[in-house]
Amino acid sequence: MIAHIRHLLQFFAPHCREVETNERLLKMIDDRGSWQGAHNLFQHIRRKTLRAERASDDVGQAQYLFEEACAKSLYNLSGATAPFDADSPFWIASNALSLARRLNLDPVEVVDILVEA
Repeated sequence: MIAHIRHLLQFFAPHCREVETNERLLKMIDDRGSWQGAHNLFQHIRRKTLRAERASDDVGQAQYLFEEACAKSLYNLSGATAPFDADSPFWIASNALSLARRLNLDPVEVVDILVEA
């Protein structure tokens, strides 16, 4: 799953207007000891999601929902107490497909990443 998250984040980065949290997630992936910090990162991303919703920014909202699922999954993999819902990793694929559509990218490329990673 970590390889899938990494490849998806790398795939989307050049197409997103704002990549701060994408870059933070990528950095966190390579440092297993930092995964517990994904809970705080999720909170930061959630605030971005809510701002995007209020601004009717569908692309931003799709990006941040995808990033939220990635952060939740990393946190759960850390083994910390009080994990997010167990289905968090399952939202990565659907949110990645939604983001691809919003960015006018071929969803097949997302499926390829999910199959090959």
